[in-house]
Amino acid sequence: MELSPGLRKRLAGVVSRYDELGTLMSDPAVTGDRERLRSVGQEYAQLEPVVHTIAELRRAEAALDEARRLVVGDDTDLRDLAREDEAAAASAIEELTTRLRHLLIPRDPLDDKNVMVEIRGGEGGEEAALFAADLQRMYARYAERRRWRTELLSQSQSEKGGFKEVVFRIAGDRAYSRLKFESGVHRVQRVPQTEAQGRIHTSTATVAVFPEAEEVDLRIDDADLKIDVYRAGGKGGQGVNTTDSAVRITHLPTGIVVTCQDERSQLKNKAKAMAVLRSRLLAHAQEQRDTSEGDARRAQIGRGERSEKMRTYNFPQDRLTDRRLDHNLSGLDRILDGDLDDLLEALAQQDEAARLARLEDGGEHDD
Repeated sequence: MELSPGLRKRLAGVVSRYDELGTLMSDPAVTGDRERLRSVGQEYAQLEPVVHTIAELRRAEAALDEARRLVVGDDTDLRDLAREDEAAAASAIEELTTRLRHLLIPRDPLDDKNVMVEIRGGEGGEEAALFAADLQRMYARYAERRRWRTELLSQSQSEKGGFKEVVFRIAGDRAYSRLKFESGVHRVQRVPQTEAQGRIHTSTATVAVFPEAEEVDLRIDDADLKIDVYRAGGKGGQGVNTTDSAVRITHLPTGIVVTCQDERSQLKNKAKAMAVLRSRLLAHAQEQRDTSEGDARRAQIGRGERSEKMRTYNFPQDRLTDRRLDHNLSGLDRILDGDLDDLLEALAQQDEAARLARLEDGGEHDD
């Protein structure tokens, strides 16, 4: 497949920028500024494999042109050799073109981060809370399969052991790159444990996945925070509700509210609440950037969009339907036990294909 004119123009821009960075790295104004030199050097190193691949592609295209010229020549012996060279050059061009497309896809700078996951029971009462607990276990089991660490940050349990709301952290290699597609409204169709007559019910739970934000990722002004402390309620054992250990933090500019009451220590609850707040604010800022750039898809996938039911778990038909995919998956018991690789890989490939299509149209911009 040939490169589109828009992509060729982009490649020319990459080479031009690479040459410009090479010049800057020997500029005294840059070499004398350690931070700027580091930034220029990082960008130069990131572009290097792209530029080398472009050079390989140009050599292969030149070889193909030369082979095609010889194929139509008068020398019979050269024609046979030229046909072999033509096939080899054409194969190399196809491989290099595919490699370039993947190298040019803008990398999400948040992909390497750990994640905060929030799950809330939605429509369906107690059954929705039980479904929320099933989803929490699904992600915890997935993390366990990948040898990632899971830490419970906050929970509000229902009467039958489900979750009205649960917030937890997953730490592992490129966790956000794998789990960012999970944000949205999940719907389940099954006979609930609470159903005595065997009728199928439909319930929902909301999942939001945020990249974990560190203190260096954004600055939070103390003046923008309203912090309330109160006595924790609900389950928690002796002593949990005898002191003002629960913490509620409100970020005044955005209206984002975070509560944490699982720890007996007010300081520990505050630290956990601040960690969740930072992650929500980072995701909020990214959402605003995506929206201002007009990239609705990136704003929707992995940024906490909750307006649509993006996935259905149909137990009577043992079928998982995700609206972003053009096929269904079976084996719900296996999936809810954390076997998510096939599903997440399909979503990643679909998202990559969409990014490639925008690249071909010249719709992606350099970050």
